Amino acid sequence: MSDLFGDQPKPDMPRPLADRLRPKTLQEVIGQTQVLGPEGPLSVMLGAGALTSLIFWGPPGVGKTTIARLLAHETDLHFVQISAIFTGVPDLRKVFEAAKIRRQNGQGTLLFVDEIHRFNKAQQDGFLPHMEDGTILLVGATTENPSFELNAAVMSRAQVLVLDRLDLADLERLAQRAEQELDRALPLDGHAREALLEMADGDGRALLNLVEQVAAWTVEGKLDPQALGNRLMRRAAQYDKGGDAHYNLISALHKSVRGSDPDAALYWFARMLEGGEDPRFLARRITRMAVEDIGLADPQAQAVCLQSWETYERLGSPEGELALAQAVTYVALAPKSNATYVAYKSARRAAKETGSKLPPKHILNAPTSLMKDQGYGDGYAYDHDAEDGFSGQNYFPDGMGRPVLYDPVERGFERELKKRVDYFAKLRAKRETRG
Repeated sequence: MSDLFGDQPKPDMPRPLADRLRPKTLQEVIGQTQVLGPEGPLSVMLGAGALTSLIFWGPPGVGKTTIARLLAHETDLHFVQISAIFTGVPDLRKVFEAAKIRRQNGQGTLLFVDEIHRFNKAQQDGFLPHMEDGTILLVGATTENPSFELNAAVMSRAQVLVLDRLDLADLERLAQRAEQELDRALPLDGHAREALLEMADGDGRALLNLVEQVAAWTVEGKLDPQALGNRLMRRAAQYDKGGDAHYNLISALHKSVRGSDPDAALYWFARMLEGGEDPRFLARRITRMAVEDIGLADPQAQAVCLQSWETYERLGSPEGELALAQAVTYVALAPKSNATYVAYKSARRAAKETGSKLPPKHILNAPTSLMKDQGYGDGYAYDHDAEDGFSGQNYFPDGMGRPVLYDPVERGFERELKKRVDYFAKLRAKRETRG
């Protein structure tokens, strides 16, 4: 089991700065006041002596492991840490058996499972009986949305707590704590210090690793941002094309376009490209935005998106990405309407509810004598022969009633379409009155 959980380092072995600065109490944890503050859920649980199983959801380097370890200390539970990446079913059995023995001896177990979302459904189900009978108190950590990645049964037995990225103020406090531990100040001017904090991108562990590198340099005076950048590679932005970051950023891009903010839209578009997103995925989603959120308020928007997509295919990267950026700018500034989108969903809903109703006989063709005898085509009014080229006949199933599905907005080209809809509605009412 020592191989599974890792032996403690020997006293004379050098320890990384991040390990040396690991908080010894919950009060020393930097950030996460939303869960650790006086009215935060963890403080309330500890105050009531009623700690439950937990799922910590947050990005790397925000304190998930540290908080779990401190919770075990606060509640006198034996702390066991495993990683879903390296732990198999036989290892889990050993963990549960050891926890049962501890429980029989009067010692509870807090089992911390890092990357818990990497366990499959069967493995996650294996925790349930041990959670229910009190053998373990489960604390899982995940960087992915637990709503999608964890079993409903596990979710129902654990409270999800969201841990946030550390902001610049939190990172500055952490840097100051590191300088005290190292007993020397970082050789950086104010702007370079701020650049170092931004390089960490909200990850406390990453910041301490950067601080440890910078503190080891022998320099005269203080480095400016350019000198810092020459010596230190900027940390890659957190972006997982198959994970939450992918969906969060495309959501931000879509909503910025819908909100008619070209600056924000271009920012999120660039963030995704910098993260390595496939430009073809972006081309497809930008085109969808034109269809869903602009529609007939600007019929040209869809064409602009398709032309930009085609231009990208011809030019490739990086030149072709400029064409996609132009499409982003265009759709962000285009007049917005989801009238057709709403009408389409309403039509689909109505079709499901009335799917067995036949069209009215007067609009059915009658290619055979039997069909003519059945009344197919009787009373059909040829619109081109009618006054104003409009007969006003009913085209919905008999007895269904006439729903209003398409309700154009008073924006862009749909303003003209609304005039047409209102015009035909008046003619229809006029024909019905005559009838």
